Amino acid sequence: MSGLLDALTIVAVAGLVVARQFRAHRIDTDRRWWLAPAVLGVIALREPGLTDTHHPLVSVLLLAAELLIGVGTGVGWAWATRIWVSADGAVWSRGSRASIAVWTAGIALRAALFAAAAALGVRQDTSAVLLALAATLLARSGTLAWRTRTSGSKAVAGATYGDLVPRLARKEPA
Repeated sequence: MSGLLDALTIVAVAGLVVARQFRAHRIDTDRRWWLAPAVLGVIALREPGLTDTHHPLVSVLLLAAELLIGVGTGVGWAWATRIWVSADGAVWSRGSRASIAVWTAGIALRAALFAAAAALGVRQDTSAVLLALAATLLARSGTLAWRTRTSGSKAVAGATYGDLVPRLARKEPA
């Protein structure tokens, strides 16, 4: 893929994910939640230029930091996501205000990392961002699936993020 196509893929996937996170949607732990992040990861790894050949050590360290930020953002995002069980036993999720804070922190850390790379003269390709996005989505989906499976239907309603925050009574959209 070209750099432009990578950038468009990143923007499209991020836009879709951000738009979906603030709408209630059903969590299906039986589906292959890892498939979309795996496809993004394969696309990123197939691209040449994942690391800068002129600065291999610094480039690999920056890539590792990018992946750690991605995983941290995904896990934080999953824990900031409200999950609940509907009357029919289905598990639902929806992003919270804390999700915005997690995304903002993740983007700020990535921007700082990109600025550090530019200051060091290390060339970064869009495939590194695509790989980090895949790590974010994989960490979020995996953590949500784990939270859903380990919470049990009785514990989900009382143990989710934001349940102790007073709010107006309203029906969650179906």
